[in-house]
Amino acid sequence: MPDGDGAAAQTVRPTAAQPIRDAATLILYRRRSGGGLEVLMGERHGASAFMPNRFVFPGGRLDPADYRMRPAQPLSPISLARLGRSRKTGPRKATALALAAIRETFEESGLRLAAPAHGAITPPSPAWTDFCAGSHAPDPGALLYICRAITPPGRPRRFDARFFAAPAEAASGTVRPSAELDKLDWIAPEDTGGLLLPGITQYVLAHLAAWLEPGALDDPARQVPFHFMRHGRRQLAWE
Repeated sequence: MPDGDGAAAQTVRPTAAQPIRDAATLILYRRRSGGGLEVLMGERHGASAFMPNRFVFPGGRLDPADYRMRPAQPLSPISLARLGRSRKTGPRKATALALAAIRETFEESGLRLAAPAHGAITPPSPAWTDFCAGSHAPDPGALLYICRAITPPGRPRRFDARFFAAPAEAASGTVRPSAELDKLDWIAPEDTGGLLLPGITQYVLAHLAAWLEPGALDDPARQVPFHFMRHGRRQLAWE
């Protein structure tokens, strides 16, 4: 999962400048009986080159095939408007990012955000083949774009990660561990204090409830936080 910010405790050696790759993350959430939130998170395996043993949301790198995959329905106008304020992020790339988040979530957790395809469907790459079984196509209609973060310099890998949120009822399937994520579970943000979390994950968990409040989640003009580093200092901008 390409979180935008490594944990402060993670030690890295100086490396040559790393390319920054586009990526997407999906935060599946559900409401508890008392009204609080739970989110799906998993632990990255200890042998992972990027953020080993950190608890993260499912997600991964944007693949060229994600541009060619036809969704069952369009990305919501709210997310399109928010993503459109990012430089070089038109509707085609915005949709591809949402589909990358859906594909990676399926690969890493077994949960599928899909709907019956309109007509015959040909997966554009092997990565989409299992997802499309039963003539299904990815359904990004429930995805809400909420945050952006670029991995700081010096990390083994760097990503320009876009964070989406979607209600758990939009997904089907059974949660199962994968080669990327283990110990997958629904966790309340207030119960993550004992977990190793990247800094951006902590930020998202702290603000998620507010982002999902009525008036916030349905506002296309609402600005999205953007975390990055400049001249060795952490920056927060709004898009």
